[in-house]
Parts: sequence; structure tokens; C-alpha cells
Amino acid sequence: MLPNHPLFVEAILENKKVKVQYYSAPDSGVVDRTGAPLDYGPGAAGKAGDGMNRYWLLEYSNTSEARVVGLVPDQIVDLKVLGETFDPAALGVAAWPWAVARGPGLTP
Repeated sequence: MLPNHPLFVEAILENKKVKVQYYSAPDSGVVDRTGAPLDYGPGAAGKAGDGMNRYWLLEYSNTSEARVVGLVPDQIVDLKVLGETFDPAALGVAAWPWAVARGPGLTP
């Protein structure tokens, strides 16, 4: 778990975007991405499937397509909560059994 884990959970509950620097094997180095935090937990069936807790986020990219990524804590170099918000209903992400409980209207 990251030292600023509570800030990630708060970002989920307050619909705030995060900026994350993490090691990406396909890129052979550290990348810097902005995304919408989705959850912290093992993820849905078919997503990772190894039972390890991950920081799940919808990563906005330079293309028109966003993608869901699950990052283990050891991959993450830095994580910051941004002041910019997002609309969970507009994410287009299918809900799974979230590990971080949400109130009404907070489910992506």
C-alpha cells in the first residue's frame, strides 16, 4: 500500500482525477499519466485474476480511447490527487464488486 493511500481513496469518493508516475514494462520505463481512480482491490474476474490488490484507474491517453489499468504498489513512483473532477457516469466503465464502498451516484 502507498503512503498516500488515503488520498487515493478520497479521490475515488470525491471524483477527483489523479496523476500517477509508474513503471511500465511495455514502455521499458516510468510513464506519467492522468486518470480517474476507480478502486483499490483485487479487481474484477478477468482483470489481473491473481488476487493482488491494485490501484485501478481509467487512464486517459493521447488517443481517443481510455483504458483501465491496475497498478501494484511497487510499480508506482508517485501519485498526486488533482483538483480536476470527473463524472463517474461518463466513464463508460462496467462496475465490478468495488472494494472501496461508494455512496449513491458515485459508482462509475
